[in-house]
Amino acid sequence: MPADPLAWETVDRQVAYTCPGFDIVNESVRLPDGTDTEFDYLSEPASVCLLPFTPDGDVVCITEWRQAVSRVNYGLPVGGTEPEDDDLETAARRELAEETGYEADRLEPLVTVEPANGIADSVLHFFVARDCRPTAEQELDYNESIRVDPTPLDELVDAIAAGEVRDGRAVLAVSYYELFGAGESA
Repeated sequence: MPADPLAWETVDRQVAYTCPGFDIVNESVRLPDGTDTEFDYLSEPASVCLLPFTPDGDVVCITEWRQAVSRVNYGLPVGGTEPEDDDLETAARRELAEETGYEADRLEPLVTVEPANGIADSVLHFFVARDCRPTAEQELDYNESIRVDPTPLDELVDAIAAGEVRDGRAVLAVSYYELFGAGESA
């Protein structure tokens, strides 16, 4: 199959910077018109985001300090996949337990997106977690400051509509859930 005429050719690739969690990649590329140039992007492992519901229908939200924006963020449990994860569901269950101390009876895939594909190779897999119950203490990473805040879904939807929730992952998860009828099986 011939390459798409919009495709760029990667001539060389190197990691320009690495740190825990992500790399900055520099690529030498050839554009469709033959121009040679450089392109840098953030590279990271796939991530999972959970929209976790308690048996009574509350969403297990989290409040967390986010240094990049210098404020407390209201959102959902999110985390990266690890090499030892058997699959995405394993990663989702681990992140839910670590960040909230809750465990889900079942998980349902919601949607998969590339949230910033102009500057990153990030892939984010969303799950709905059903019948979540607190079963243990949080097991936060050394650089996480998280408070668990169960919230009625209608209050979360109202907060998103009012612009009070700025975390894009939470906005996308709840909006997708509400728009495409997943809420009917809650």
